[in-house]
Amino acid sequence: MLNNLGFNRYKFNIENNDNVGRVVAQYRNIYKINNGKSEIMAILSGKEYYKASKSDFPVVGDWVVYERYNMESNGVIKSVLKRTTKLSRQEAGRKEKEQIIASNIDLIFIVTSLNQEFNKRRLERYLTIAWDSGAKPIIILNKSDLCDNLGYFKSEVENIAFNTPYIISSCVKNQGIQEIRDIISPDKTAVLIGSSGVGKSSIINMLLGKSSQATKNIRENDDRGKHTTTNRELFLIPTGGIIIDTPGMREIQLWVDENSLDNVFSEIDELSAECKYNDCTHEHEPGCAVKLAVQEGVLNEERLDNYFKMKREIQYQKLKEKYNSNRANKIKWKKLKNQ
Repeated sequence: MLNNLGFNRYKFNIENNDNVGRVVAQYRNIYKINNGKSEIMAILSGKEYYKASKSDFPVVGDWVVYERYNMESNGVIKSVLKRTTKLSRQEAGRKEKEQIIASNIDLIFIVTSLNQEFNKRRLERYLTIAWDSGAKPIIILNKSDLCDNLGYFKSEVENIAFNTPYIISSCVKNQGIQEIRDIISPDKTAVLIGSSGVGKSSIINMLLGKSSQATKNIRENDDRGKHTTTNRELFLIPTGGIIIDTPGMREIQLWVDENSLDNVFSEIDELSAECKYNDCTHEHEPGCAVKLAVQEGVLNEERLDNYFKMKREIQYQKLKEKYNSNRANKIKWKKLKNQ
């Protein structure tokens, strides 16, 4: 079981009396840990809870060191082991905090449905957080059975996701499911992300060969669905590999490095090299190759506008993060000075 969880890929430096397991589900501040033989419910130790920032809290996919304190399968998480990859966004709302969606992942399946829900600008945001994670993104164009213009959607994706492969799928027709299953080889961990109602839970059920996740029909008036997955959870696929299901995201606020945009908007990065000025902002400067590409119809203006919007968002988030850090340090030194 531990090897199925990916245990053989990691070397842990731990004490002989410590237990190691992987977080397979998260329910607010309670975590389900699989140690290869059994599952236990655990909480974060008081010491770790108060000294850790929220981004240091355990998430699904984490390897953790824990201590079992009774025979009723209860325990305390002592520490979170170093993550190899992590998928993050800014916490929903106005808080300037990182929210880690899943960790130690190899593949990120971005699921969108082939109906009114399909949104290029939102897909660009998903691709940005996926590329920033360190894992490989793959797009799933789901619900092809409801689509009568597949060529249009394929063209739209190919025009914005140059280096990202995509899969056409339908759970009704069992299309693309085996392709997804083959990509998640026995030693890989994958995560499904996407908006509500795009069919993530249905794909999970098809991969597992059973109805483990609840599903609901989409609303006919706007092709949107309601949240059916409320917690993040990790599943072992019978044919090998691991899949993590996540709730639908209403907001995709960025918590990424600015360089991650170059992976998603690679053509803008390439055009920038042809600008007259090295520090060209692509807004008002003469000799701007990016603006010329828009005028000539080579580059979509909406795509460029979204690039600017996301860049400003990342820069603002970094400034706020720096301000909050400086403010915290000032408060800390003021307290030390007054002691």
